Amino acid sequence: MTAIARITLLSMVLGLSACAVQQPEPTRLPPIPPSGPSTKPPPSTVPSKPSTPVKPSKPMPRTSASFAPPPGGNSHWDAKLGVYVLDDQTNTFYRQRTYYRWNNGWSRSISPNGPWEETDIHGVPGGLGRKFGQ
Repeated sequence: MTAIARITLLSMVLGLSACAVQQPEPTRLPPIPPSGPSTKPPPSTVPSKPSTPVKPSKPMPRTSASFAPPPGGNSHWDAKLGVYVLDDQTNTFYRQRTYYRWNNGWSRSISPNGPWEETDIHGVPGGLGRKFGQ
């Protein structure tokens, strides 16, 4: 390649690269109107008609978005307690691969059928500790 061709090519590359780094012109936004006294009418003193009764809320979800349900067990998610409540076992709960049981004290297990080991209120999820506080 000749020296003139090299210089021409280099000049074109530098010239085009200068175009690529130019910042676009900032767009101008319309001015914000000055704030003044509100033109809203004063609140009405006429009593309103009685409201219609509130519709009952939709049923609570049977599952949690954060915790998987217990394997093979009938249960439902209790958002206040933060655990699954087993439907077929009294005061038995599940969360994160652990079952919790209240029977005048707390115990926990990896199976709903035991073996159960005793634990204190610090070994159970917070919602259970508040409901069945010792």
